[in-house]
Amino acid sequence: MNEIKNVCVYSASSTQIAPVYFQVAEELGRLLAEKHINLINGAGCIGLMAATSNAALAAGGTVTGVIPRFMVEQGWHHQGLTRLVETETMHERKQLMADLSDGVIALPGGCGTLEELLEIITWKQLGLYLKPIVILNIEGYYDPLIAMLQNAINGNFMRKEHEAIWQVATTAEEAVECLYHAPAWSREIRKIAAI
Repeated sequence: MNEIKNVCVYSASSTQIAPVYFQVAEELGRLLAEKHINLINGAGCIGLMAATSNAALAAGGTVTGVIPRFMVEQGWHHQGLTRLVETETMHERKQLMADLSDGVIALPGGCGTLEELLEIITWKQLGLYLKPIVILNIEGYYDPLIAMLQNAINGNFMRKEHEAIWQVATTAEEAVECLYHAPAWSREIRKIAAI
């Protein structure tokens, strides 16, 4: 069983999405707090990022937000987090979020969330990130992406072994459980990064 103390959650900053996404984000924040898992995210003050943070904090949990200085200057940061870390760049932000985490959960989101998710999948494929990655597929949101990844495997753009890089969950509870039970990953995988 994997030891999970800090979880990075990628998620939308949009406020215009369906209520079900907020409900699951809040449930995830609460569950992480109940399990004494520190939430790490991009420190946003709106959308699913804020919903997850607020639920974790309300349940007595802790939240570490990592955000570039230019976003703080715009006032886009959550001001009530346990810890706020400012970075110089987006690249630094993503690296630090990964470095601090024992696993990743991706809630639905737009280009930023998709980019973060695909980057961490790539890092794991290359043996640069060895921890669990869970796609929280609410209402089938990620069905097209999961199909695209499968298409890449079927077309030999990725290896069959790479299917184990990510797990897919449909509820917050299942996503947290996936973190504990994801298969071990080794740097040796980089030997088969190419196909």
